[in-house]
Amino acid sequence: MRPRFLIPVVCCLFFLLAPSLRAADVQWPAQIGDWTASATSTPMPGHESAPSAVEKESGIVDISSRLYRNGPRTLPLTLFRFRDSSGAYEAYTFLRGIAASMNSNNAVIVKSNVVLWIGGVSDPSSADLKDVLAWEQSVSDKVMSPPVATYLPQQGEEPFTDRYALGPVGFQESAKSLGQAELAGFVDQAGFNSGAEAVLARYKNGRDQATLLLIEYPTPQLAELHLKHMERAILGLKNGASVERKGSLLSIVLAPTSQEYAEKLRSAVNYETQVTWSEPSTTATDPPITSTLVKIFIATGMFMVVTVVIGIAFGGVRIITKRLFPGKVFDRKNQIEVLQLGLSSKPIDPTDMY
Repeated sequence: MRPRFLIPVVCCLFFLLAPSLRAADVQWPAQIGDWTASATSTPMPGHESAPSAVEKESGIVDISSRLYRNGPRTLPLTLFRFRDSSGAYEAYTFLRGIAASMNSNNAVIVKSNVVLWIGGVSDPSSADLKDVLAWEQSVSDKVMSPPVATYLPQQGEEPFTDRYALGPVGFQESAKSLGQAELAGFVDQAGFNSGAEAVLARYKNGRDQATLLLIEYPTPQLAELHLKHMERAILGLKNGASVERKGSLLSIVLAPTSQEYAEKLRSAVNYETQVTWSEPSTTATDPPITSTLVKIFIATGMFMVVTVVIGIAFGGVRIITKRLFPGKVFDRKNQIEVLQLGLSSKPIDPTDMY
């Protein structure tokens, strides 16, 4: 009986210890290129105690920090690891906005499900950091970021203003950080409980400016449903906002300086719908009457030919048999009995039957 109880106990221990084992997967290397790890751990400012609300919504798994040295230079690194690449990209857009607002040089790099905060550096692509970025790539799950992040137009976008949100907390923080606090009240209309993903950014081109919000849904039917909700919601903004649907995507232009610029911005969205048939289709049509009549005549003629051939064959076999075997097969009058009713005195001759 002991093995029966041992297996469930081991399984329970495995599931209880799985989160801690997963958090220990990423190990800081002793050396990354020319950078050597220091015993001092320097957490990112603002993350000394607990993750932020946006990071919790993004599915934060763990946060770890390490200080590296290269001669007199120091390189503080903070690694954020998330459950998937979508959560990592949501946190990345917010961390990058924080880094842009700080006075010191900081860089934020996202690789699939991990985000790396690099302190005290202005050029994350410099040669002395290529080994750091290669290490970050090696500890990621190699899954690409959400496609909706690529839909935003590049021309006219203000630097570090793009935000990605996959939940209500991220959506509200995105709206507030871009000066669209009134948009934060549209969380219910956006439909994040239906699997929606949102991305927004601020644009400026000369005197024209606006904020573009894109919300993608799993199906066009859900997009059409939430389109009606968003249309009613933006009526109260009174800032020229408009919303349109294209496939599974809602494009909302907020506070445009002109409707012409709003349409120009919406037309620059990098989103195209494609329809792929899973199997070939056919069109059911009635055949022409002439074709039907021809087929009827052909079938009737073939039937007549077959009946004539069968009739000739049947009669020919009988005639040939009577010629070759007279009185042995068909004309056997001695073996034929005819019942007579006696209604007349004339006897019946069996040969009359032939």
